[in-house]
Amino acid sequence: MTATDPVANLQTLIRCPSVTPAEGGALSALDAMLSPLGFKVDKVKATEAGTPDIENLYARLGSDGPHLMFAGHTDVVPVGDEAAWTHPPFAAEISGGELFGRGAVDMKGGIACFVAAVSRYVEKHGNPKGSISLLITGDEEGPAINGTIKLLQWAAERGERWDACLVGEPTNPDALGDMIKIGRRGSLSGRITVHGVQGHAAYPHLADNPVRGMLQLTSALMDPPFDNGTENFQPSNLEVTTIDVGNPATNVIPAKGAASFNIRFNDTWTVDTLQAEILRRLEAAAKNGALRPGREAVRYDIAWADRPSHVFLTRNNALIASLSSAVESIAGKAPKLSTTGGTSDARFIKDYCPVVEFGLVGQTMHMVDERVAVSDLETLTQIYETFIERWFANAGA
Repeated sequence: MTATDPVANLQTLIRCPSVTPAEGGALSALDAMLSPLGFKVDKVKATEAGTPDIENLYARLGSDGPHLMFAGHTDVVPVGDEAAWTHPPFAAEISGGELFGRGAVDMKGGIACFVAAVSRYVEKHGNPKGSISLLITGDEEGPAINGTIKLLQWAAERGERWDACLVGEPTNPDALGDMIKIGRRGSLSGRITVHGVQGHAAYPHLADNPVRGMLQLTSALMDPPFDNGTENFQPSNLEVTTIDVGNPATNVIPAKGAASFNIRFNDTWTVDTLQAEILRRLEAAAKNGALRPGREAVRYDIAWADRPSHVFLTRNNALIASLSSAVESIAGKAPKLSTTGGTSDARFIKDYCPVVEFGLVGQTMHMVDERVAVSDLETLTQIYETFIERWFANAGA
């Protein structure tokens, strides 16, 4: 049995209930698809105290360069209310020209298509004049501690080097061929705690309401804008995501309050310069007496979240041109080169080689009745196969 059919590949993968952190049989299914093609397959378990153990997979075909990596994840998010699904989430049923199942789009579909593309390429051309590898994690939808980061480290310690990487995340907003991701904004989160003095709401002069100070601080974080955007990135944007005082009483001024925030930032900033700007804003706002006339500066602490994501932009012409031309020749449209959206495991891969992202249409990812058009699976497979051909031609030139 060959792996040239992306629909059959995807049905096999969806029927493996690999909700993070469970492997669910998905990596074993991939092994069964790749080994007959000549891939050397390694399963790598990564561990860290306080987090679930994660099974990952690294497979390589060939031993020489140039070396193309495909990266993705077989873990999926929970199904939610299973009774709300039109078709069982792990049955991989086809109805009305669509294949239903958790992970159909994000992102077992992309993996199924790439495996089919490699299988077709090998059938037509034999092994590539170079190497193809698949780096597949089971921890992308989870804390991302025992997945791509550690699998990259494991491979690099064994001498693996890559010239380019394609991540098969669902990048297209409306139709296949809309968008290639050539970079990602950075992401930085923090939590502010404002310290006040608890007291009776009728006697505010005997208390210090932390909510007033919180309003000053959070307002300063959201306005004015951090920047106006750059040539390749939209403006940086900070959102206050929660404000909590934990106070059930309406006649009690609370003792403290806390607020969490996240900022998605462009290449105007680094993590260090952005943290410095946020601290500058907070210090200035703390001294502002508009809401607290006659009071001392707001007393606050700030804690930064671990592992911020750094902004990056890929400028590798051979990689971008090979993928763009493949998309245009098969899908019939020139894809937009974009840096929009959230983060992905490309943020880790960029430290090892140039990386871009292209996959299916993402409209139903993480939703009830996640599904993909069967026709899109065939189209994406053809795009990936054409990309493989063109990348090796360009990389070897």
